[in-house]
Amino acid sequence: MKKYLVSFLAILLSTAVNAHDMTPTYPELQRSYVDGVLVTELEVFNKRNDVKYYEVGVFDSDFNPVPFVTSYKIIKLEYLERVRFSVYIRNKDESRATYVCTKSRTRENPGPTTMISSTICSKFKKDD
Repeated sequence: MKKYLVSFLAILLSTAVNAHDMTPTYPELQRSYVDGVLVTELEVFNKRNDVKYYEVGVFDSDFNPVPFVTSYKIIKLEYLERVRFSVYIRNKDESRATYVCTKSRTRENPGPTTMISSTICSKFKKDD
């Protein structure tokens, strides 16, 4: 049993090290070309060869969803590929919006699937 636990922890740690990246860490919301809407630019880099899809979400401080719009709610991203995308939030939701996150999504095809998902969050920069 101990041997299996050590193997599981090794796999868990190696997968965590090979998670995806999202930058910037503290994105700033700025006025967009649409009145009453703010925008920020983000970039995701896929360091996982077992995952090709990432889901984008915006959340408040308690991780409740906040309404947002983006071109890519689900991003298809090949191994070692990067993609830039914009996230749009209404002015009235600015005070609630705390985090923008990307979560790895397992494939829906039959066959082996990844056991461990990774979630990366950036915290919106707020003026204090």
